[in-house]
Amino acid sequence: MSGHSHWAGIKQRKGVNDAKRANVFTKYGRLITIAAKEGGGKPEMNFKLKMAIDQARYVNMPKETIERAIKKGTGELKDGAEIEEIIYEGYGPGNVAMLIKTATDNRNRTGSEVRSILTKAGGKPAAEGGVKFMFKLVGNIAVSVGDRDPYEVEMAAIEAGAEDTLYEGDIVVVYTKIEDLQKVKENLDKAGLTVEGADLVYAPVQKTELDADSKIDYEKLLEKLDENDDVQEIYDNL
Repeated sequence: MSGHSHWAGIKQRKGVNDAKRANVFTKYGRLITIAAKEGGGKPEMNFKLKMAIDQARYVNMPKETIERAIKKGTGELKDGAEIEEIIYEGYGPGNVAMLIKTATDNRNRTGSEVRSILTKAGGKPAAEGGVKFMFKLVGNIAVSVGDRDPYEVEMAAIEAGAEDTLYEGDIVVVYTKIEDLQKVKENLDKAGLTVEGADLVYAPVQKTELDADSKIDYEKLLEKLDENDDVQEIYDNL
C-alpha cells in the first residue's frame, strides 16, 4: 500500500548531521505551525498538532523550537510571512506519479523551485488534479517492533482497528481509515505498543515499477526535493 516510505524518511532525517539539522527543524516547525493555525495550539484538543509534535520530537527538535512554532501558528508570535500548505503534482523519471507536499511562506518561490527540480531530473509538472486521483488519503501509524514478533505486532494492530499493515525493517506501518486514525492510535497505545508517530498520507491506488536506470535517476530526484526547506513529504506510486 505504501509508496515512498513516510516513516523511512523520518528515520533517515533523525540520523542527519548537524549541517542538515536546521533544514529538518524547519520542515517540522512548519508542520506544527500549520496544525496550530488550523486547530489551535493545544495538542490535547488538536490531534493534527499532537501528531506534528510527536514527529518533531522523534527528530529531537528542542522544546523551545516546538513552542515557538505553535505560537507562530496561533498568532501569538508574529514572525515573518504566513505559512501555507500546498501539494504539487507531477511525474518523475520513469513516469512515476508524485505528490509533493510543501509548507511555504512564498508559494511563487516554492512552485518555481519544485517545477525546476522536477524538470531538471527528467520529470514533468502536472496540472492540479492530474495526479492526485491516483492516490487516496489514509491514516498511517508507525509502530516499533523492538523485541516483539512482527507478526504479533501486526495482529495487535488489526485488533486495534487497522485496515492493513506493512512490515518495514523494525517498523510495522499501520494503515487506517481517515476517521479512524486517532482511535486506532489510542488503541495501540493502550495495547502497550510503541507508537513512533501517526499521520495522514497519500497511498497509491495502483503501483508501478522502475527499471534500474530510472530508479537511480528517481532516487537523485528524491534527494534534491528533500534538500528543499519547503518540501515536507513526497508520495509516489512505486
